Amino acid sequence: MIKTEKMSIHSSAQIGDNVEIGLFTVIEANVIIGVGCNIGHHAVIHAGTMVGNGVRIDDHAVIGKKPVAARRSKTTEAGRELEPLVIGENCIIGTGAIVYAGAILGKGVLVADTASVREDVTIGDYTIIGRNVTIENKVTVGARCKVMTDAYICAFSEIGDDCFIAPCVATSNDNYAGRWKERTKYYKGVTVRNGGRLGVNVTTLPGRVIGQDGMAGAGAVVTRDVPDATIVCGNPGKTHRPVPENQLLKNQDD
Repeated sequence: MIKTEKMSIHSSAQIGDNVEIGLFTVIEANVIIGVGCNIGHHAVIHAGTMVGNGVRIDDHAVIGKKPVAARRSKTTEAGRELEPLVIGENCIIGTGAIVYAGAILGKGVLVADTASVREDVTIGDYTIIGRNVTIENKVTVGARCKVMTDAYICAFSEIGDDCFIAPCVATSNDNYAGRWKERTKYYKGVTVRNGGRLGVNVTTLPGRVIGQDGMAGAGAVVTRDVPDATIVCGNPGKTHRPVPENQLLKNQDD
């Protein structure tokens, strides 16, 4: 253990060449940090975490955190041994962000300031997780997605590739709102197929599916599945019109 007034690095940690480490940072046992990384001040990297080349971890980020289960938690498994957190090359982890053990981030992922990514989460390459976003456990997010500021992605959700989740989107996974002991058998979050989009302040009921290229307009309450390439609006969400041809995923250049 290397321990000074300014940092604490366990002797078993493997740190690549050209890594910059800020003041008062803690790096625990068996952490692996690749080449050319930049670790900010007061960051904590928990035991076993694997960090790829060229990663930036900003001040006060907590990396590889173990989950804590409340006595009545129905989605967090207390005491389960998790695989180490894996952060792909060239990721950026923002100030105050928390990324749990058992998560996997692909290459080029941005987890912005104060965002939280729970255990059993997989995030695809080049996806953006915006400021103050919460990704709960048991979620998959595909490649090249944008999950914007203050969005809440509940446990048991599946988001495909090239999806857009606007600010303040709220998803849900419990049709019984905490009542009835059998409800856990039916937990299911939102499923967003490739190219699906949710506008600002959209709310989705448990288990609803946004079809490929489907879109829920701003403020919609999604009470039924959204068909492929269709826009729904209102409360409850109702079919408005087809998605314009120039907005379909197949017609995008980037």
